[in-house]
Amino acid sequence: MAKTVIEVRKNPNENNASVLRRFSRRIQESGIIRKVKSSRYNLRKESKLKTKKSALKKIERRKEIEKLKKLGKMVTK
Repeated sequence: MAKTVIEVRKNPNENNASVLRRFSRRIQESGIIRKVKSSRYNLRKESKLKTKKSALKKIERRKEIEKLKKLGKMVTK
């Protein structure tokens, strides 16, 4: 993500609350917070090897469950 520098200088006859208000308004206008919040929970794409391994595990699990059902050791819902 590109760095964005937002700078607000205090005027001589300005109080701290108004400087803070100006700063927060500039941040809102720049869209920094929106970008950070939108990318907050984005997960990286899993590698092909990992997806293949998980698919193979699922297939093995299903085979085991079917085997147990045929033997009568697992109750079907």
